[in-house]
Order: sequence, then structure tokens, then C-alpha cells
Amino acid sequence: MNSCLIRRCALGYLAVLIAALYAAPTGSVRAQGPDLGTEAQRESGKTLYVKNCAQCHGEKGDGEGYATPHLSPRPRDFTTGKFKIRTTPNGLLPIHQDLVNVLRRGMPYTSMPAWPTLTDQEVSDLVYYIKTFSADFANPEIVPQPVMLPSAPAATNESIELGKKLYVDNGCVKCHGTLGRGDGPSATTLKDDLGRPIRAADLSQSWTFRGGSSREDIFRTMSTGLNGTPMPSFLDALQPEQRWAITDFIVSLSGTNGPGYSNLVVAKYVADPIDIANGAASFASAPAVRFPVIGQITEPGRSFHPPATNVTVQAIYDAESIALLVRWHDMSPEKTGTNGPSLPVPPEEEEAGGDEGGVTGGGSTGSVFGDEEVAAAPGGAEQAAADPFAEPDAAAPAGQPSEFSDAVAVQIPAQVPTGARKPYFIFGDSQNPVDLWFFDLARPDPLQFTGRGSGDVTSNDTGDLTGVPSYDQGEWSVIFKRPLRASSGAPFVPGAFMPVAFSVWDGLSRERGNRRGLTAWYSVYVEPEVVPSAVGPMVRRALLILAIELLVIGWVRSRYTSSSRKELGGDRTQQPATSV
Repeated sequence: MNSCLIRRCALGYLAVLIAALYAAPTGSVRAQGPDLGTEAQRESGKTLYVKNCAQCHGEKGDGEGYATPHLSPRPRDFTTGKFKIRTTPNGLLPIHQDLVNVLRRGMPYTSMPAWPTLTDQEVSDLVYYIKTFSADFANPEIVPQPVMLPSAPAATNESIELGKKLYVDNGCVKCHGTLGRGDGPSATTLKDDLGRPIRAADLSQSWTFRGGSSREDIFRTMSTGLNGTPMPSFLDALQPEQRWAITDFIVSLSGTNGPGYSNLVVAKYVADPIDIANGAASFASAPAVRFPVIGQITEPGRSFHPPATNVTVQAIYDAESIALLVRWHDMSPEKTGTNGPSLPVPPEEEEAGGDEGGVTGGGSTGSVFGDEEVAAAPGGAEQAAADPFAEPDAAAPAGQPSEFSDAVAVQIPAQVPTGARKPYFIFGDSQNPVDLWFFDLARPDPLQFTGRGSGDVTSNDTGDLTGVPSYDQGEWSVIFKRPLRASSGAPFVPGAFMPVAFSVWDGLSRERGNRRGLTAWYSVYVEPEVVPSAVGPMVRRALLILAIELLVIGWVRSRYTSSSRKELGGDRTQQPATSV
């Protein structure tokens, strides 16, 4: 009797437990149905989509908007149901909040902006409409569920060292390179699942990560992978503490404080004559500053998404000359072919978004922590697409040399500006020419040009300009040296500012002429040889002010004392009144 009662009670408790599990919210054993919103929400989202998104992503959501040929990377094709930035397992759809986060954040260093002006309801409605482009979102059998993402433990030196080892052992180095600069041996052969060449992310510049640069963001990408790219999920392959260790190593490569862009490079005086053969060691005393590189999208031949996102610059000068060290990351040094500031770019190549000559126009599926595409070397691409972490096949044919070499240029006014107006930033103009220091990195020496606009660049090689390039582990370092007062070009004067701008050409991406990355005008300040100390003038001024204050106080006290004595003396001369 008692045993029968116990069994009944146990069965009752089991029934209650099963009912509770089936009624549990999203993320538990039984998932809720597809979250597709209401018809009113989708209609609201459609209105927003047509106004803000269709120009790039297309009215059908297939990534074929009228702006697409001019965009690199290409806009996302929503009809595939493939999204990179997710909290769901590799190969699955994102959850609703994942898409909301992308709209809020945007995709840095692409044409996809953030949308901070939209309300939360508008962003949610827009996501509901985006889901209508793929039938997978309405399939109750594949409702996405997020993976477990544990809280971040504290980073330690030990976890960074472990991460460095795991980074090599798990093949990350094959794509991203030893220092994370995206220059691994497989870097030029990577393709997405549509056969488009893509670029491994530069892990040493975390501010360019499309999915966010925080430790939590990087750990999520390590866990979920990036759909449609060679970047796999390590959710099953590595334990959470191992994924956190690789995350800590990636963070150590660049930190999470952003690029720290500047607008001024300070040229430091050095007593010894500048010897460019010493390389970057000569610039040890000069502060390094970073300038953003943007695409040249104004003149024909445009480059909408140049591979170089920034340049780092240092400057020094001696009694006779000034030297600039310009550095940027490049996954492959193109030291063959040719380049020039006025080489033509056929209109059809620009209209094709760069697809001519084996170069794609952008990445609809993206790369590791990024969304970039790039030209692929003609050898070994099939092997990389199958297994990006495999050793390169020694029997595979070597990649053909690029038709165009890498190049860099420094631009200053041909004459010192007398006012605030500078020359046109794209190679000057007819009234205000520029002095162009151009280095085709397939050549041993730089050349000088005079620019009066992109259509009027003429050689002006006076022999004053010298330089030396070097490439090491994904980074170009190029030194330019010129007399302070040269045969042509504005002079550099201690204590004065000089406008300066930079251009970078990536030969692998067929950049040349007007197809390039460039910067806006910034400034070089030639710091005087002896910088006056601010302490002396401050102390002298403080003492002077103190002396003046003491004099004023003394004068006021003297006047007050004198007035008081007069009043007291007057009182003594008066006879007090007497009573009768």
C-alpha cells in the first residue's frame, strides 16, 4: 500500500516536471517557435528597409542594390540565411538580438553604418522584415538557440602565454600570421563558400573587428565561428579556458583602446646626421602617431575599401635633412610589377567593383573577425578553401607575380601656404600644386613628382629625395629623406608646421593611380632643437604676480593706516562737551 502510494507520488512529480520543462522559456530544453513579429511590425520594418537599406542590400534582400557595384565589401545577401556575427552555433541562424546588435553597432571599416537614430522598436521591426528574406527563419525545426558563453575570467600572463601556444597549435597562425597581421602563409589563398577571395582579419588592430573588439566579442567569435568563411567554431574543439586563453593572446596583440588617431606628427631633432641605412632605429626618439586611411572615392578609378586602414608615422630631422618613417600592414609584399601615381584605371574595372583581373569587389560573407575580400594568388586556392589550416602543397604551382607593385607616397605643398587654404588633397590643383614623394616598392629608390590634380602629375625628380623600404611579418616600413630646404617643394623650418598627407597602394588588389587609400591633410611640426622649458617662465611670472600683489597689499595697508591715524588725531584735538 505504501509502495503504491510512493509510486503514484513519484509519477505525479515526474508529470509536473515534464510539464514545467515544456513550458520553460527560450534557451531551455524546449524552444519557442520562430520569432517573426506581427504583420504590422514587418510592414513597419519594410518601410524602414526601403528607405535605408535597399540601396545596398537590394529590394529582394539579395545584396544586389544599385550601389552594390561600387561597394567593397559587398552588402550581405539576406536570402542565404548566413550571418557571421551570432551567438548561435556555427552554421545556424542568428537570434533576433544578434541582428539587432549588428544594426546598432554597424560593421566598422565597411559601408554598413550603425543606426543610433532609430528607436529600439524601429530596429526590432527592421530585423523582423529582414527575416522575411530567408524561409529558414520561419522553419520551426531550426529555431536558433544561443550557445553558453561564460563570464570572462581575469586575463593573466599565464593565460596569454597559453593562448600564444594554442594560437599556433590550432592553426590560427596559418591565416593570421605570427603577429596577427593577417599575413599567414594561407592568407592570400583564402576563399569564402561562394568562391570569393577574402582577407584574414588583422588581429593586431582590434578596432577593425566587425563583431566588436571586447574580450567577450572575441571569445564569442572563437566559440561560434563565422558562417560562410574559413573561420571555424572552436566550441567543441577547445575548452572554455582554452578559448579564453587565445582571446587573451589576441587582445595582447593590440589591446582594446582603439587606434588613437592623431592629426599631428612631431619631428624631433637628432644631433647625428640621419643615416637611412639604420632603418627604424633612427626614429627611436620620435613619437609614433597613427592616421586613418580612407578610400579614394572622389576621382575616377575609385577604391572604396582599401586594404590599408591606417598608417603610422614618425619624423626626425638633423641640421640638413628631415626624414619620415611610414608604416602600414600588408598581408603580402608585392615587390614586382610596377606602379605610379598617374597610372590609368579603366572605367569598366571600377564599375565591376574591382572584379577585373581576379580581384573581387567585397565580402558578402567575410573573414575572421572581419568582412573583407582581396585578390587571391593564383596558386593553391582550392586547397585553402578545403582546409585553410593545411600545410601549403609544395607541388602546387606558385602564384603568379602581381601586375602592380605596392607603393606609398608623401604629399606636401609645393610652396608654404600663406593662409589656411591648402592644395586640393587629391594631388593638388592648378593654383596650389603639391610636391609628391612617391615610392614604387618594386624600385630601389623613390621618385619626386609635382601634382596639379590627379590628371596632371609630372615628374620632378631633382635627386634630393632618398629612401629605403623594408617588409617584415606583415608590415611595410618605408623611410623618406629630403633636405630641409630642397630644390623643389616647401622648406621645413624649425618651429613651424607643414601640411602633410599620405597615399598607400596595394598591388595585390590592383591599386594604382587614383585607385588607392589616402589620408586627409594633417601636419608635421618641426620641433625646435632646444625646446625652452616652461618651468622658468612660469616661476618668473608667478614671482612677478606675487610681487605685484604684495605691493598692492602694502599700499592698501599703508593708506588704511594713514587714514586711521588721521581720524584718531582729529578726535584728540576736539574738546569734549561739558555739562553746565
